[in-house]
Amino acid sequence: MKFLHSIRLKLTAWYTLILGITLFGFGTTAYLYTQENLLASLDYSLRNEVVWLKNFIEPQARKVKLKQQRRKPPALSKKQEKKVKRSHEIEVTEADSTEFDQIWNQIYEHTLLSPKKQIIQIRDRNGDILYKSYSLGKEDIIFEDIPYNTTKLVTIYDAQGQPLRLAVTQNAFAKIYVAYPEAEISEVLGNLFSIFVILVPAALILSVLGGWFLANKSLKPVDKITKTARDITAQNLDQRILTIDVDDEIGRLISTFNDMIGRLQSSFDQTKQFSVDASHELRTPLTIMRGELELALRSKQTNEGYRRILSSTLDEILRMSSIIESLLVLAKGDIGKSTFSFEGVALAPIIRELHEDSEMLAEKKHIHVNLETVENLTVSGDTVRLRQLVLNLIDNAIKYTPKNGTIELSLVRENGSAKISVKDNGIGIPAEEQSKIFDRFYRVDKGRSREMGGTGLGLSIARWITEIHGGKIFVQSVVNKGSEFTVLLPLLHN
Repeated sequence: MKFLHSIRLKLTAWYTLILGITLFGFGTTAYLYTQENLLASLDYSLRNEVVWLKNFIEPQARKVKLKQQRRKPPALSKKQEKKVKRSHEIEVTEADSTEFDQIWNQIYEHTLLSPKKQIIQIRDRNGDILYKSYSLGKEDIIFEDIPYNTTKLVTIYDAQGQPLRLAVTQNAFAKIYVAYPEAEISEVLGNLFSIFVILVPAALILSVLGGWFLANKSLKPVDKITKTARDITAQNLDQRILTIDVDDEIGRLISTFNDMIGRLQSSFDQTKQFSVDASHELRTPLTIMRGELELALRSKQTNEGYRRILSSTLDEILRMSSIIESLLVLAKGDIGKSTFSFEGVALAPIIRELHEDSEMLAEKKHIHVNLETVENLTVSGDTVRLRQLVLNLIDNAIKYTPKNGTIELSLVRENGSAKISVKDNGIGIPAEEQSKIFDRFYRVDKGRSREMGGTGLGLSIARWITEIHGGKIFVQSVVNKGSEFTVLLPLLHN
């Protein structure tokens, strides 16, 4: 049953079917075309023969008085006698005059030179035979409906029931009949049909073998792809299909499949790294909480000591809650279950409000937050999420800007988009790290991450919100000089 569902079998069957239909159509067309051309050629030849006889007899007959006589065929050379015995017999009715005798001699010689087995019969106006040559029997041609001075073509049947193609005409002196057996044409067509009957099945057999060979050769790389795909698991995603140096469908399939495996490998690696990072981020506060609580249970503490332990435990609980909440936000986004309420959102009020909030957040580090140009721009989005996006960027800037640093906020129009910029003069980001900072739990300075209080998820959430709104987010940074995060959102009204 597996063989019946093989692509090779289907390709071979379709190839053979199409070829069979093509050969059948070609054979039928060729047969009908040949038949039509043979019949047309025969009619043309018979018509010309009748016209020649008519044009030859008419001027000669005017010179002599036709009489009905019987006599032997004219004397012939030995060469002509041999040719006559092979293909023709003749009966001639002549007049007494020499001129009359010469008419039939010339017609007879003309008949001998014709390569066709045509039958010529000439009767006088009374219907008596004046001349007859024949090669396929001795019966007379009987046909009464003869037009005057025009040629008529019809099909009649001889005594044996064989069809004859007949051309007839008459003038003031004679009735002229020229016939040709259609069996000759039927024989040619029969031979052509026999050739098709033999060649078409042979061609179909060859097409089956050739089609199977070509299909097998063409699909052999697919078998390799199948085998490789079957062998690839989560443990060996670094394995790839051997590529071929041909830019065809199979080559592009292999390239696409390898790209897909690469993306899967990247996703698996990110998932593994995410699991490790999440475990690490959650384990640290749990360890601190456990140590603090064990210390409180092992030794008697003062009220101030218990308050310090409870405060430290609360900080770690809040930290864990922040991590878990951020993870839930990203997880819902990954599975498409986040809810957004899109509407026309004016960005200027959000930027001004967050500027006031950021001044309070940056007060502990004596960081100056400056509000630069703010244009009145409107986008289609979710107000809460857009506020979270900008707040995450501001919070990130505050964390990585040293004391007495400066942060600049701006909102301007740029090429049909709203450009939100958060610029600081902080520690900066190395060029090789800039493509990774939006990954989950990724931090440039892992040693300082905890003291800065970050979860490593703020920029990941910012990118996710930006992409949901059809925008783009990117960073420009120089180490020890600062960073600038830019968000481009499509305007609601350009």
